Amino acid sequence: MELQFDAKTVISLAVLGFIGLLLRLYNGLVVKPKRLRSMLSKQGIDGPAPTLLLGNIREIKKAQSTTVKTPTSEAPVSHNCGAVLFPFFDQWRKQYGQVFVFSLGNTQILLVTQPDIVREISTCTSLDLGKPSYQHKDRGPLLGQGILTSNGAVWAHQRKILAPELYMEKVKGMMNLITESTITVIDSWKSRIETQGGTADIKIDEYMRSFSGDVISRACFGSNYSKGEEIFVKLRTLQEAMSKRSLATGIPGMSYLPTKNNREAWALEKEVRNLILDVVKERQNGTCNDKDLLQTVLEGAKNSDLSQEATNRFIVDNCKNIYLAGFETTAVSATWCLMLLASNQEWQDRVRAEVLSICGDAIPDADMLRKMKQLTMVIHESLRLYPPVSVVSREALKDMKFGDINVPKGVNLWTMVLTLHTDPDVWGPDAYKFNPERFANGITGSCKLPHFYMPFGVGPRVCLGQNLAMVELKILIALILSNFTFSLSPKYTHAPALRLVIEPEHGVDILVRKL
Repeated sequence: MELQFDAKTVISLAVLGFIGLLLRLYNGLVVKPKRLRSMLSKQGIDGPAPTLLLGNIREIKKAQSTTVKTPTSEAPVSHNCGAVLFPFFDQWRKQYGQVFVFSLGNTQILLVTQPDIVREISTCTSLDLGKPSYQHKDRGPLLGQGILTSNGAVWAHQRKILAPELYMEKVKGMMNLITESTITVIDSWKSRIETQGGTADIKIDEYMRSFSGDVISRACFGSNYSKGEEIFVKLRTLQEAMSKRSLATGIPGMSYLPTKNNREAWALEKEVRNLILDVVKERQNGTCNDKDLLQTVLEGAKNSDLSQEATNRFIVDNCKNIYLAGFETTAVSATWCLMLLASNQEWQDRVRAEVLSICGDAIPDADMLRKMKQLTMVIHESLRLYPPVSVVSREALKDMKFGDINVPKGVNLWTMVLTLHTDPDVWGPDAYKFNPERFANGITGSCKLPHFYMPFGVGPRVCLGQNLAMVELKILIALILSNFTFSLSPKYTHAPALRLVIEPEHGVDILVRKL
């Protein structure tokens, strides 16, 4: 009788546990999403109706598959990337207005392009507005769980140890390093031009990644830069793996299923973590006196009250963050900028004349870079049309209010950078055209709503690496222009693609000749 009673007890507990699991799933998959959407609907905020588990993913995929993509080998005249990459957002915006809600899985997302609310979100300093939980669950392998955590204390600690003024001091000390990496690219192109009889047909993407990777490897890992290059190669592979599952964001449990893509990402994440911690261990056990970015992170982590596991995660996550902010985004931005100059000969000539006038035969220094107004205008226009990051996402960690909208806890807030950057109502009828002249009076004079320009973000959470990225771009492009003239190759096919960052799907081919 006692054994029978025990068996019944076990079965009863198992049944209760199963029922509890079902109730929890029902609450997370049905009740909570409906409640959040109902709270938004009562405020007049509407959006496409979601389906169970998938939300609006099926509609998004359908819109992407039916969008006519016509890659062209001619120089692009219009640069409306949003219509190619996010046709569904344009459609929903016309249908539901400047603020609407949609779902990725059971994650409820409020997409905002209303100017006053965009400004409030961008300048919000409250730690109650944090990185979305789906990012540190699903994209953690690439972007880092410590960096993207909803834990405001960790975010604040990162900002303290990598403060903008400290980061800028590091950038000033990296000018020679950036120049050396640029000269490596220039020497390689000169060699190819000689080999190919005066004109070289060059696919520039890998050269830009090599340049940026060399700079960041040395800046981050100092004398361990060769190990840094190995780490960044792994991170690049991890980025490609993560981009394949971007639409699965928000689908419950997808990041935990042992799919082929997930297994690949998990293995790469483990490799990257071990490589970074190996460098840290070597440094802690050796006599290395490098004053690089890794050392800055280590010193900050040493002075924190984090546990050992949290410290390791913090170090690894910051290195990942430096990769994405300082390596990949700079490389792809340089690629797009050179494409635009190759297809706009007038501006290429104007910027070259400015560079030669200011620098002559000298290597650009900080003072010279500040005087390069035309070059700065071109870079800003390039970042406007082809921002590396297409969307800025935040999550309301508590109930919040922006403008007249009450945002319930758990709702994600998205600002579409591409949409903001090319809105004809803000930028004028030539919003989709390359016109650096719009930045003649700086960012504040570029359009009706300058806070809509956010290639590095805006407000208190602006990207820490923006100064480094701008210096890298200016030195690289200035030296290329002072050594070469170039145009688009017949091989070039214009086809922007989204792989976490916006990059040319088939690369950028240009015809290069020495001056």
